[in-house]
Amino acid sequence: MKKIKILGLVLAGILTLGTFGGCAGGGTSNPAPASTTAGGGDTATASDAATDSAQPTDSAQPTEAAQPSPEHPVVLKALVANVPHAELLEFIKPQLAEKGITVDIVGTESDATWNEKVDNGEVDFNFYQHEPYLLSDDEKNNFHVVNAGDVHVEPIAAYSDKYTKTEDIPDGATVVIPNNGTNEYRALRILEIAGFITLDPAARDSLDATKDDIAQNLRDLDVIEMDEDMVIAQKDNFDFYIINTNRALEAGIDTTKYLFREDGDSPYANIIGVKDGRQNDPAIRTIVELLQSDATRQYITDHYNGAVIPAKLS
Repeated sequence: MKKIKILGLVLAGILTLGTFGGCAGGGTSNPAPASTTAGGGDTATASDAATDSAQPTDSAQPTEAAQPSPEHPVVLKALVANVPHAELLEFIKPQLAEKGITVDIVGTESDATWNEKVDNGEVDFNFYQHEPYLLSDDEKNNFHVVNAGDVHVEPIAAYSDKYTKTEDIPDGATVVIPNNGTNEYRALRILEIAGFITLDPAARDSLDATKDDIAQNLRDLDVIEMDEDMVIAQKDNFDFYIINTNRALEAGIDTTKYLFREDGDSPYANIIGVKDGRQNDPAIRTIVELLQSDATRQYITDHYNGAVIPAKLS
């Protein structure tokens, strides 16, 4: 009889443990919903895996994401340069909040890993580069990061301490330009647009040029190539100089007093970079649309006094 009683107690204990194990695994209970983190967070639940459609896994194409809302919030992880990129996201932050979208900026000092982190899904987007750089980085590293939308241009421009108007610059003048690949092309291109030179068409189309690619020197310019770190320090030795607006701002130069510069249709517009397949993610599309809105474009025009200009939109 004692053996029968003991066996009964053991069986009862097993059934009881089985009942609690079913509840811990979900059963019919309704756990509190977790906020969706579209780039992957520190923790994850089975509910996250089912509902976080914005998070890509490995190399598979991401599934179609749901439209975010205050009832179904989305948090996107991003790598964003400080000025003006993070400031522009701060400008649209209230509108994003109304739509249930939060941008968690996890880095502001750009480095060579920023596209890799978008490509591997560590972050949802980056905002710091122009498309020619992105295409080069994709090709070199076999990344699959694409342009989700143009936002602004940080124009390269010509300045002078001797002349206030382009037409006052004499034939035979000296000009110093940065000698690194992207910016040298940009400098030569605005010299061409301003009527000083013409470039070899092949160089113009490739977005890559040096002064050896000058087909015609229409104003007999003496073009000096120099490390961009030295251009402003040596500017007094030349009739005019060409440099990026961020360098000019750092040096305390009034960027509204340029001779000529790139305009908004420059191919060097700064963009939102995302992994291919996420261009039409509703949260990404909302961010791009707000950054391209009339209100944001007016803010750029008013706030940066020409040092940053809105990109031309097709």
